[in-house]
Amino acid sequence: MLKSTLFVFGSALFALANAQAGAGSSYQGEDQLLRDPGVYGPEIEVVHLYWDQFPTGIAVSKDGRRFSNYPGALDPNNTYRGETPKYTIAELFPNNTERAWPSAEINQPPGGAINYTTYPPTGANYADYLIGSQSIVIDSLDRAWILDTGRVATPNGTLVASTYGGPKLIGIHLSNNTIFQTILFPPTVAYATSYLNDVRFDLRANLSNTAGQGVAYITDSSTEGRNGIVIVDLATGESWRHLDGNAAVRPEKQHVEYLWGEAIYAAQPGLPFTYLNFGSDGIALSADGERLYWKSVADRYLFSIPTERLRDRSANSEVLAQGAIANHGQSGVSDGMETDSNGLIYHGNMEQNAVSVFNPANGTVNTFVRDPRLNWVDTVSFRIFLCSWFDDVDGVCADFCFQVCHW
Repeated sequence: MLKSTLFVFGSALFALANAQAGAGSSYQGEDQLLRDPGVYGPEIEVVHLYWDQFPTGIAVSKDGRRFSNYPGALDPNNTYRGETPKYTIAELFPNNTERAWPSAEINQPPGGAINYTTYPPTGANYADYLIGSQSIVIDSLDRAWILDTGRVATPNGTLVASTYGGPKLIGIHLSNNTIFQTILFPPTVAYATSYLNDVRFDLRANLSNTAGQGVAYITDSSTEGRNGIVIVDLATGESWRHLDGNAAVRPEKQHVEYLWGEAIYAAQPGLPFTYLNFGSDGIALSADGERLYWKSVADRYLFSIPTERLRDRSANSEVLAQGAIANHGQSGVSDGMETDSNGLIYHGNMEQNAVSVFNPANGTVNTFVRDPRLNWVDTVSFRIFLCSWFDDVDGVCADFCFQVCHW
């Protein structure tokens, strides 16, 4: 039988061992070497367990109501097919219970979320129903917004294209759980292969190039189509894109990341596995609203742009926008991001099992909390909430002055 031994040399451990073995030392061996402590920062508290469906978004209202979303594009088990009581948005309650929100009916499009009368099948085009939500966010006025990709996966895991009426942004009053606005994205903004991922809101009335009720900024993280940033005028419902195809919103070529030491690749039914290729995904607005930050999952760099450049729709606006992108260096592999009132930007750091903090004032990244139970930290919202994926049959949501979910 062949036997192999892997020798690893670590200079810090070597130096420590030698120092401990010096004069007067009673160094006994490897039990005294430095080790990764595994945890750092605030203690994590479990507050919600997820079963059957896994979340990628979580939001909390000012009075503590909690909501999660379950995208059918990433797990066909989350896809409503007309005969199972699945939902893409839920409100979370004590004792790990959930309920479809804002109603069961809106989560159950007639005949299901997939239109099988087309070839190949496409996402259903119901403007009054939820197809597959990737994000739920609560704005500064304590209103909930659901971002619907219009895309879900078939039972064999094939991601269907969207059709007009599927991709949309829905505003809901928390006081009575009623919809007050539905904004549909035209095919020139949300392409059939777009994947509208995360959204942030600036509700200032005096924003340039808007009608006075604020704007929404949305990332398109598509693994198939053109990545970019989508901008929405909340007063008129008009939407447009910027940065299409720019390297700052695209995945890094041949990107490989690691979760718990395991390399992650992407796979689709009937195709060879390939590199993970999510584009612009996590998004955060500066505390003053003047700058938008984002990251691609398949990239380790953090980028930003003045929001004025995104709101501009003049003839030269795209040239000016691409020329205004700032690269803030590497900050780890991230998905969800959010800014606190001090201007600090919290973001997942998957490969470190951590949540890290970027400080725009000095350009540095530091660890906020680290725990082996964290791996793919996704949506972040303040109080603070996070979501992450976990390769197990159940999900865990944790709280530290922050709440974390993983599947």
